[in-house]
Amino acid sequence: MTGIPQLAAGPMAALLTPAAAADALAAALLGGLDPESCPPRSAIDVPGGGELLLMPAASGSYAGVKIAGVAPGNPARGLPRITGSYLLLDGPTLRPLALLDGAALTTLRTPAVSALALRHLAPAGRPLRLVLFGSGPQAYGHLEAALSVRELAEVVVVARDLGGAERLAAYARTLGPAARTGTPKDVADADLVICCTTAREPLFDGHLVGPGATVVAVGSHEPTARETDTALVRRAAVYVESRAAALREAGDLLVPEAEGAIGPGHITGTLADLVGGRMPAGGPRSCPQLFKSVGMAWEDLAVAVALFEAAGV
Repeated sequence: MTGIPQLAAGPMAALLTPAAAADALAAALLGGLDPESCPPRSAIDVPGGGELLLMPAASGSYAGVKIAGVAPGNPARGLPRITGSYLLLDGPTLRPLALLDGAALTTLRTPAVSALALRHLAPAGRPLRLVLFGSGPQAYGHLEAALSVRELAEVVVVARDLGGAERLAAYARTLGPAARTGTPKDVADADLVICCTTAREPLFDGHLVGPGATVVAVGSHEPTARETDTALVRRAAVYVESRAAALREAGDLLVPEAEGAIGPGHITGTLADLVGGRMPAGGPRSCPQLFKSVGMAWEDLAVAVALFEAAGV
């Protein structure tokens, strides 16, 4: 692999905004990419409590694979929780084209997916109140993603790490909106709720979420872990990246289904339905909108290609 161009985290962050990455995802869907045909991720447990993920994809003139590690003990060691690399390949020849920082790619890709969903689901025409759960890299990315698609009147940060929550609220204020720390009960007055945590149990009472609010949950891809509760899922119009992926990995949906509260037909639509205009923008206002993301390999590929082409390497 000698001589393959490498894209590190710093240059990647400068090459593509969350909005531009969302545009790349939309272009892939409008170009005919079918998320339902995307291969499932492979996952193996690693001694010591970690998890190794393998996520391959191919579309158009490119292919690629992300090798990602999830190491829950890393923050205590002063290391990132998410590690990894992305190998981008020329599709026809499978010749390696570039090696990208996998953690930085995930940090960009996940908020971009959420931004694309919010373009179609979030209330429009007025400044919105955001309640943001989490204070890690994904929380920062999702703050910027939300600001790229809607004007925010206020940001309320809810996190276990109170110091981290204060720092994120302070950063949010530098971007324009008023911001403070808060509690899970703040979802009662939220227009947007974004969950990007490592929680395995619901973060808030779903009964509190207003009928016109939009909730985005991105923190888990495990069938037994969830950030939202059964009450919210049962009330909400639910959108996902792929029905197959959600019914395989989304604990936010699989736990309520196992409880008998919903069936597999509870999903309202997919990201491709929203982008392709097969679902009305804004969704039904009579209930909350929930977008549940598990993260998929086609998204990594679309954003990696956009980064590679923007770099001109």
